[in-house]
Amino acid sequence: MLVLDLFALLVVLGLVALYIHDVRQTKHTILRNYPVIGHIRYFAETWGEYMRQYQYLPDWVERPFNRLERSWVYRSAKGISNLISFGSENIPSFAFRNAAFPMLDEDKKSYPGKLIGIANGPGACRDPYVAKSFFNISGMSYGALSHAAVSALSRGARLAGVWMSTGEGGLSKFHLEGGGDIVMQIGTAKYGVRDALGNLSEERLREIADYPQVKMFEVKLAQGAKPGKGGILPGHKVTAEIAAIRGIPAGQDSISPNRHRDIGSIAELGAFVARVRHVTGKPVGVKFVLGDASFVDEWFADCATNPEHCPDYVQIDGGEGGTGAAPEPLADYVGLPITQALPLVAALRNEYGLRERIRIIASGKLITPDKVAWALCMGADFVSSARGFMFALGCIQAMKCGSGHCPTGVTAVDKHLIAGLDPMDKAVRVSHYARRVQDEVEIIAHSCGLTDASGFAPRHVTAIEPAMAGFRNQAG
Repeated sequence: MLVLDLFALLVVLGLVALYIHDVRQTKHTILRNYPVIGHIRYFAETWGEYMRQYQYLPDWVERPFNRLERSWVYRSAKGISNLISFGSENIPSFAFRNAAFPMLDEDKKSYPGKLIGIANGPGACRDPYVAKSFFNISGMSYGALSHAAVSALSRGARLAGVWMSTGEGGLSKFHLEGGGDIVMQIGTAKYGVRDALGNLSEERLREIADYPQVKMFEVKLAQGAKPGKGGILPGHKVTAEIAAIRGIPAGQDSISPNRHRDIGSIAELGAFVARVRHVTGKPVGVKFVLGDASFVDEWFADCATNPEHCPDYVQIDGGEGGTGAAPEPLADYVGLPITQALPLVAALRNEYGLRERIRIIASGKLITPDKVAWALCMGADFVSSARGFMFALGCIQAMKCGSGHCPTGVTAVDKHLIAGLDPMDKAVRVSHYARRVQDEVEIIAHSCGLTDASGFAPRHVTAIEPAMAGFRNQAG
């Protein structure tokens, strides 16, 4: 009996020691928020790779992101090797055309960056922006994300030399504290730049443009997960602080109009872009989801005729984009996927001679190097990701973004859950992920015989027929 009592005491002491260890460490948010029992997840994750050889849990069946994609991001963010053994489990829909004589290490060059905005001529701005990275952080609002998550992204953006979009929720102190480059997004409700009546405030625009970190402004027409509907932030996530930033009542659902009330035509869109650029002196872009390609055709034709109305960039968000809360029919069935939208927009831009005038940013589940490189081949100048960086923060795809009870603190409202996310530790992971994507995209470029990723063109990638993709997978 004494032996059993001693054993029980040792077990209790061991659990107490494990509990203390879990709540004091900062690397694993799940363990800080769920001490002791959180180890079950990591045990299952570790042993899963051995069980999956029996096909109980295939790596490629999860949605919206499968385990192969998420694991790549997790390892990259942690700085762990992404080398694989015995061939890939992936079933590709495209392949890059490698060169017979790839680029030698001594001939490789650093990515040169690209200029957004012009300094002279119609549509010029006072402060064009030289973007140094082709991979950046897409719009995620403070409110949809916790303050700890925004802080980590901001700090990580500076470490990696990438820009970060505020999302439509406005500019907060957490965006600024990291010191990285910022894109201020103007959503349909004009949060952060609205007056008391909800109209665009030029005074607020000037105040935000005065921050040296704010490099560009972005007019959001729509996003991939909810084209045709404005942003949705449940009332329980609208705290007094968030309400003050947005200029709305606290505790009430924050639902943006489905479009800007003062933008109802291509002419009005051009005038709005020109107005924001004139007031701020900085490049102005437009984020949209492609539905009817005739809109882009008419828009770019107007840009060629009226260059003062021309945006400095467009961000195309595929219909597969994500968000914290959206009606299912919109998320599933409205808006062209990025695989169809990007080539169409790039072709129209070139047709109207706007290749050097309008930069293209692509977004929509482009979280791994293969997809980023594909987008660059198809005509994108830059790629932005939201959910990729959420995974880098520790998101486990629990699908509770809108509830406020995210177990990793990324989209949580509960202070206890948010406290588990250490911004300093996760900032390093954000920077690791961004740099790994950059490095491996460059590896693909070098394999294609290019000195750097700025040389990608459509000829460097080819689609694979579904039947052939299956054959390649079986044949190894």
